[in-house]
Amino acid sequence: MPPTGCSALPQVYVLKRPYVDEFLRRMGELFECVLFTASLAKYADPVTDLLDRCGVFRARLFRESCVFHQGCYVKDLSRLGRDLRKTLILDNSPASYIFHPENAVPVQSWFDDMADTELLNLIPIFEELSGAEDVYTSLGQLRAP
Repeated sequence: MPPTGCSALPQVYVLKRPYVDEFLRRMGELFECVLFTASLAKYADPVTDLLDRCGVFRARLFRESCVFHQGCYVKDLSRLGRDLRKTLILDNSPASYIFHPENAVPVQSWFDDMADTELLNLIPIFEELSGAEDVYTSLGQLRAP
C-alpha cells in the first residue's frame, strides 16, 4: 500500500507487436513521431514508457487532444500545427482519422499473433513516403490499383 498522500501507479502489462522496436526505431530516423491516442493519459503514458524506450515520440497527445465527433474520438491532424501535405497518421481505426483520410496509412488491429509481420512490411512504404513532397500524391499512387 502506498504511503499516505501518494497515489499508486497503474500496473501495466504490455504485449509488444512483433517488429515494433524495429519499426519505431526506423520511424524515428525518418520522421518527427508523435503519439496521438484516444486513450486517457493515465493509461497510455505508462504503456508508451514501456514501448518507446528509445524516446522516438517527440510529443504525446491523448484523449483531451481529440475531437468528440458523432460518438467517436477523432484525431484532428490540423491541431498538430504541421504541414498536412507532409503529415501521416498510422491507425487501426478509420473513425479516428475521419477528418483526414487522405493522410492515413491503415494498419490492421493486432492482439496476439506473434507471427504478424505488418509493421515490418510497412517500413519500406514509410521509407518511400519520407521523401515525398506531398503525401497526398504519394499515398494516392500507393493506393492506385
